[in-house]
Amino acid sequence: MEISILDSYEEISRRAAAIITGQLEKKKDLLLGAATGSTPGRTYDLLAEEYGRRPQLFAGMRVLKLDEWGGLRMTDAGTSESYLQERLLSPMGIPPSRYISFASDPADPDLECERMQGELAMAGPLDCCVLGLGLNGHIGFNEPAAFLQPGFHKARLAEATLQHSMVAAMERRPQYGLTLGVGDILQARTILLLISGPAKKDITRELLSKKVTPDLPASFLWLHAHTICLLDKDAV
Repeated sequence: MEISILDSYEEISRRAAAIITGQLEKKKDLLLGAATGSTPGRTYDLLAEEYGRRPQLFAGMRVLKLDEWGGLRMTDAGTSESYLQERLLSPMGIPPSRYISFASDPADPDLECERMQGELAMAGPLDCCVLGLGLNGHIGFNEPAAFLQPGFHKARLAEATLQHSMVAAMERRPQYGLTLGVGDILQARTILLLISGPAKKDITRELLSKKVTPDLPASFLWLHAHTICLLDKDAV
């Protein structure tokens, strides 16, 4: 894992956006695995600004939604779908043909995960996977557990995850999570792990100990050949 400690959240976001645009310059149909939440938001804003300057650069970019709050309508405020439509897909003109997405309210969550696994098998692997770090060490909805799932799966959400700011915006409490598995994340060519803010200090300290354990799912990123971890000073 390549660690860079930067002065501010803005610097993290600008560095992450520059890495993604640099990869797009080399691979026009780049498949971006997109996490949601407050941490990657500014990165997506900067990508949208770059799209305004160079729309042709993004004409082939594809996006895969990494996870979703289960049991909600796709249009509910606070869903990953609403977030990505507002922050990434609409501002950058990405059509459904270049977007791979979970349904948030599938009749059969397990079948939905099988469908997503097939979609990734045809389109992937991910070229660049953008991740945040949960307060309990999760990545996507891969929660701390006795063992971790390699592929797409229905996840039981930890209570700490249900305290997320996205949940506060929801009319209904999510019943479960749908998520890319750790094995699929580790197949990505590049992983961008973005960590910001003093609330992440404790879990960042655990991550930087380099102990690989399912009690801290993000620690498995130490096993990946090209993970770039961007932190601001407040998080260390």
